[in-house]
Amino acid sequence: MSHGPDVRFEVFRDTWGVPHVRADDELTLAHGQGWVTARDRTWQVQTDRWRAEGRLAEHIGAGGVAWDVVAHRLDLPGLAQRAYDALADDDRAWVDSYTAGVNAGLASADRPVEVDELDRVLGGTTPDDPWPAWAPLGVFLVNHALFSTFPRVLWHDHVVRAARGSDLLADVDPLELVRLFDPSGDGPTSGSNAWALHGSRTASGAPLLAGDPHRVLELPGPYQQIRLACGEYDVLGLAFPGVPGLPHFGHTGPAAWGITNAVAHSAETYRELLLHDGDAWRAIGPDGSEPVDVRTVQVRVRGGEALTVEALRTARGPVVVRGMPPGRAVDQDGVATGPVPLAGLEEGRSVRLQAAEDADLGFACLRPLLRARTARDVADALAGWIDPVNRVVAADADGDVLTFDAGRVADRAPDDRWLSLRAWDATHAPRPWRRLAAPVVVDGFAVDANDRPLSADRDHGAVYSPDRGERIRSLLAGRASWDVPDMAAVHGDTHWGGAARLLRHVAGLDGLSAEAAAVRDRLLAWDLHMDANSAEAALLADLRAALVARLVEEPALRALDAPHHAGPAFDAWFSLRGRIGAALPALLGRADLGIDGPAHVRAALESVAAGGVGGTWGDRHTVLPAHVLADVPGAVVPGVPALPLGGDQDTVRCTGTVPGVTDRAFRGSVARWVWDLGDRSRSRWGVPFGSSGDPRSPHFADQHATWAVAGTVEVVTDWETLSPEPLPPQVGVRGAGERTPG
Repeated sequence: MSHGPDVRFEVFRDTWGVPHVRADDELTLAHGQGWVTARDRTWQVQTDRWRAEGRLAEHIGAGGVAWDVVAHRLDLPGLAQRAYDALADDDRAWVDSYTAGVNAGLASADRPVEVDELDRVLGGTTPDDPWPAWAPLGVFLVNHALFSTFPRVLWHDHVVRAARGSDLLADVDPLELVRLFDPSGDGPTSGSNAWALHGSRTASGAPLLAGDPHRVLELPGPYQQIRLACGEYDVLGLAFPGVPGLPHFGHTGPAAWGITNAVAHSAETYRELLLHDGDAWRAIGPDGSEPVDVRTVQVRVRGGEALTVEALRTARGPVVVRGMPPGRAVDQDGVATGPVPLAGLEEGRSVRLQAAEDADLGFACLRPLLRARTARDVADALAGWIDPVNRVVAADADGDVLTFDAGRVADRAPDDRWLSLRAWDATHAPRPWRRLAAPVVVDGFAVDANDRPLSADRDHGAVYSPDRGERIRSLLAGRASWDVPDMAAVHGDTHWGGAARLLRHVAGLDGLSAEAAAVRDRLLAWDLHMDANSAEAALLADLRAALVARLVEEPALRALDAPHHAGPAFDAWFSLRGRIGAALPALLGRADLGIDGPAHVRAALESVAAGGVGGTWGDRHTVLPAHVLADVPGAVVPGVPALPLGGDQDTVRCTGTVPGVTDRAFRGSVARWVWDLGDRSRSRWGVPFGSSGDPRSPHFADQHATWAVAGTVEVVTDWETLSPEPLPPQVGVRGAGERTPG
């Protein structure tokens, strides 16, 4: 099937609309991947491109300003362009071919209904120019920019500053207070499960890999099921729409891999003291006053006035937080800066991004990954991975199973991973990246679920998730042999260990009414599974919400509800209700903060007993997908059926809520995958909604009902059973490998 001079590729579909792209050579295949992605996910790739350029507000109005400010402060467009220019010639040709395919696909795609809706609400139309050559690298950055631990460090700094400004918290160790509020969890966007089974633990005798990444449940979903086949390889997996290859999850036939977030301290955050000196900005570094690079960017706002963004860069990195009054924040070693008697001084936060060090996003890993034939090939391919730092499980048809870390990790002692470093302190100066441990051979099973690593040489972070990893290990240990269909029991597990910690505060309470005592007894007899049909899970959710509503009024905790200065793009990390909900069991035991835990629990139980809402967890626990149009007042936002869900924030079946704010799932498993190394055709995969991003398509949400019960759909590998897609002749594309101007 011809698509312009020298470009020939074919597209086939399975019954779920998943594209299988086939070409003779790698460059033509990359073109085909870009083409089919642009047509299947037209709206999504366009909005991610706008984000990558810091031009979201130009298209959607004021709702895009917060993101654009962060994008320009971090200089994501500039970094993507520098990283593109630094690519090796063969990698650049591959990216160029993909971008040419995206542009050809966009040119022939139907106009998105979301664009029509924007024109209806905001008036006029905003045309798009072709994708610049560096756009795939920008989209890659968009998917990872806030996936780092640095937003959580900003929250930690905020806790310290707020505590030091409050008489109620003056006697509390600030780092201990930080740890109190981060006892479990990953940030609002990170997480994942992955597990690997050696052939000695499987029915077929061949390894099995499985897992699911956890992110914000965006509509369309962040992952695309796709198969890519050419003369050099035939690989299937989950792609980021707008990025070539399969960076995170893939199966080449003889080898397969999957990842979880290592929640490593990687991108480093620095406290900056910034001084406006005449017409220039300066920063205080280890040797005194230093020059600061300044860029001024105009952000156009559809239907509004343009915004000027002043972007600063110190010797450490771009300044992402501005305008903080210099405070008496206590650092890791207990030393306070004290008052600095300089007029015009402000405090900020800069970020040392791994990718910015050498203008390297790790794109050189992507093509070798597609060619992997062994687990060792996967490890070798990912040796140059940059960010985010991932834990990888890999296996091959010869029976080898490996687990290892990939990425650039900051070489900091554990106590230096909690708060921002001091820009003026020579001991906090940037260091070379930490050398990672060699891959570990797995001879039974291995689990990675953002939990604290068992070996110190893989402990790169500060805050880990406590429950999912332990739960998956107990499930895998409970059966001698596993097969592909058995993975559904792990994917769908709803046991929540955190419920036990909370219910310890319920046990033994006296002085309750008969109705409240009955609620207490039901909860204590409950099996701790957040099943959709569980009335007890609903009662627990009611109890959590009542406790959050009470604790958020505690004077000592209200002190933390101070301006955070990071801007609205980071509001989710500073939500006091969200933080209290995540730390409920620990907070209820803190009498030293003036919190009377038993009194709060009694009152909350009485409130739940009097509420009389009843019903099951699934009655109110449904998906709440994020959509760009939700930030446009008056726009009609596409949706999916509100099906009952099991699970919760830190269950294996992740369907995350914000206790005290919403019982709907805003975050969760954005894909599920099972890779069989004995027979790839027995593998399975699934996404929350569907393979298409077009609400008019029958494949927009046809997998949603399966996902809602933690299911997956079959992987099809036989070309004869797939349906060839008639492709428009001569869609006006460039020849494969021809560079897209940009």
